[in-house]
Amino acid sequence: MQNNCKISIVSPVYKAEKIVDELVRRIKFEIEKITPDFEIILVEDGSPDNSWSRIEANCQKDSRVKGVKLSRNFGQHFSISAGLEASVGDYVIVMDCDLQDDPVYFSQMFLKAQKGAKIVYTFKKERKHGFFKNLKAKWFYTIFNFLVDNKTNKASENVGSYSLLSREVVDEYIRLNDYKRHYLMLLRWLGYRGVYVEIEHQKRFEGKSSYHFKKLIIHAIDGITSQSDKLLRLMAGFGFFMSFISLIVALFVIIRYLISPFKAGWASIIVLILFVGGLTILSIGICGIYIGRIFEQTKNRPLYIIDKKLNL
Repeated sequence: MQNNCKISIVSPVYKAEKIVDELVRRIKFEIEKITPDFEIILVEDGSPDNSWSRIEANCQKDSRVKGVKLSRNFGQHFSISAGLEASVGDYVIVMDCDLQDDPVYFSQMFLKAQKGAKIVYTFKKERKHGFFKNLKAKWFYTIFNFLVDNKTNKASENVGSYSLLSREVVDEYIRLNDYKRHYLMLLRWLGYRGVYVEIEHQKRFEGKSSYHFKKLIIHAIDGITSQSDKLLRLMAGFGFFMSFISLIVALFVIIRYLISPFKAGWASIIVLILFVGGLTILSIGICGIYIGRIFEQTKNRPLYIIDKKLNL
């Protein structure tokens, strides 16, 4: 299956000095079955190891391998944006560098695109992560899908960033300037029709994931608050509900007092104060998160800074 179209492969690289060589080898082996005209864009995201030196070595061996080094660690989703902006292919494949996304599925993804799909997602039969990481992912996506307003933006823990995009989709994606971003959520927001390829999720080639629990929590908050304001409306609705309940309780206390005077206990008052106080602080905190997002966005800073480029 040989085609004349150009295909770009974008992969963010972080703590992968022992993976880069194998990553490039496997990508070449699979993409050459589709087209001789391709580029491999490796975006080094401020990695603390020698990932950049391995990228440099591969760029020297083959001009089709291109390197982008960010000035610091901006995060996976910003790295993907940098790679997409640097790409020139008619189609662009986005994949992680840890080889849990197997390049063997390139051909299936490209066939779907040739049939008219503008976005080809991959669906993992089974996530090859630990039990707790899978559980946390399930919780996050359940909560996110509840909070999201646009039901076409619903997400699944079995659908990752491994995907193929047409040039039209890439051009529209890089126009988005959301400071807090999640690759798949922004992709779904664009509204283009997508199809799926079922894949086997592989074990990580080497090392451990850099997404520890705290980072996952921050990522979850960013994803939810950048795509939906339903939290604010839920808190407003809950506040109205609590006011209604308080009115009912107040009427009950007045009627009870008129029928049979009593002295209210301090325990119920303390519980009520703590509950309402906690609810107030939670509401203020949620508002603060959204205000913080506005503050970050209005700075209008660039999404990332490129330090070096190779073969570009």
